[in-house]
Amino acid sequence: MVTRTPFGLLVALFLIGVMQPALAQQRAEKLTPQQAQARQIELLERKLAAMADLVLRVDALQREVQQLRGEIEVQNHAMDALKKRQRDLYLDVDQRINQLAHGSAPTTGMAPPAATPPDAGAVVAAETPPGAPGTDAESGSAPPPAAEPPPVATADTGEVPAPQPALAAPIDTVAEERDYKAAFSLLMQRRYDEARSAFQAFLARYGAGGYADNAQYWLAEASYVTRDFDVALEGFQKVVNEYPNSSKVPDAMLKSSFIHYEKQQWSEARDILQRLVTLYPSSTASRLATQRLDRMQAEGH
Repeated sequence: MVTRTPFGLLVALFLIGVMQPALAQQRAEKLTPQQAQARQIELLERKLAAMADLVLRVDALQREVQQLRGEIEVQNHAMDALKKRQRDLYLDVDQRINQLAHGSAPTTGMAPPAATPPDAGAVVAAETPPGAPGTDAESGSAPPPAAEPPPVATADTGEVPAPQPALAAPIDTVAEERDYKAAFSLLMQRRYDEARSAFQAFLARYGAGGYADNAQYWLAEASYVTRDFDVALEGFQKVVNEYPNSSKVPDAMLKSSFIHYEKQQWSEARDILQRLVTLYPSSTASRLATQRLDRMQAEGH
């Protein structure tokens, strides 16, 4: 039968074992009270020295932390500036791609000067010999054109021909670019409601401009990132249907397939992805579409 030693007895034995060497050392040294006091003062001085060293180390660590904080603030400021630069570069690249897709020369923030039409009088003078009717024989310049006669009913139908429709006013390209950048900046700042309103106003004003397809795409994107999938799907479909030659069509198709995937509409998502790979095999959207098709296959969809 195993007997157990009480815990208190074990503690007492431990203390005796620890204290015996110290007592033996004290008896061997036979310290006087003054020596014992000096020994205590020496120990206190050592402790104070160790504490002072710790304080110095803490101060040094605090200075390092402050320095690191300053460096972090500088890095954050540099990162913010870099992000702004990236947004500006993205806008510039997006603008240039859009202009190349529409066959126009890149703008530099200034509207190109309108071509000066040739002098009508000079053309008439060149084509009409001197002395011919309608030309001033002495000056060689054409007289001012006569007032256009009112429409007259035709002999066949007796109806007055309808007037020709007036040409649409030219778009202010400088204002168009400015408004597009402002709307896109709102989107980059994640102010999605404001970005939607800005892109809608942009399309209402510049629906026939060179940025209309891009604006429609980003309008749909603003709904996509807020998971308003039905509105976003309709917006991306407008890009595909109304701007078939736009460089945004592959991306719009890709996002449409993502929406069908989120809604667990596997067949619709797969059809769009396969069509995207077939129609735009060299695009970045096609590569992403291939990855999503592989993922769907692995998931059994």
